[in-house]
Amino acid sequence: MKLLEGKTAVITGAARGIGKAIALKYASEGANIAFTDLVIDENAKATEAEIAAYGVKAKGYASNAANFEETHAVVAEILKDFGRIDILVNNAGITRDGLMMRMDEKQWDAVITVNLKSAFNFIHAVTPIMMRQKGGSIINMASVVGVSGNAGQANYSASKAGMIGLAKSIAKELGSRGIRANAIAPGFIITDMTAKLSDEVKAEWAKQIPLRRGGTPEDVANVATFLASDLSSYVTGQVIHCCGGMNM
Repeated sequence: MKLLEGKTAVITGAARGIGKAIALKYASEGANIAFTDLVIDENAKATEAEIAAYGVKAKGYASNAANFEETHAVVAEILKDFGRIDILVNNAGITRDGLMMRMDEKQWDAVITVNLKSAFNFIHAVTPIMMRQKGGSIINMASVVGVSGNAGQANYSASKAGMIGLAKSIAKELGSRGIRANAIAPGFIITDMTAKLSDEVKAEWAKQIPLRRGGTPEDVANVATFLASDLSSYVTGQVIHCCGGMNM
């Protein structure tokens, strides 16, 4: 039997990158997939088709995860379409990097709102559903910089540290209801964003990583699959680093 057979997963920001990799991995393990993005364009439709090719139900929803009302509305729509929600992956995120002395309020607010408030919105919306089902797994996508910090990323680091604190708090609040909450802290992952970096910059990054390579979205997806499945039924309130040893 597949690890996620019959389960329904909601993944935010999953039209591309790490979110897409998680959606495809979950689908390969038998999960039905509802994913959100700001717009469901041709790219998102292509992702939907790739997921459905695994023989599971797949649907993309246009939604601003940072908007409380929109989030509750889309979760209600997903529940109507799929009948249940077993897994929530809070993956939506942006960067607006800059040194603190040059960072403006808009840069700070945008990152905190999209990266952290969106997770609150979705957790708030799915909690009553998971409580009625007497179980569920919530996974927050954090980052190694949420643990160690990073110059030029005060807003991003703060938002990811918040994702960790949020997961731990939810784990304590909802554990008695059979709901688990954990965080994944990826390191240097090769995505469309990092692919734009020069070879020299990527080589410098690799020197800081004991495994001497960047990770792939599939590396993160494997960890997310463990946390979503019953293999991790006694794991909650934890931060799993997926960083090649970059942060120990």
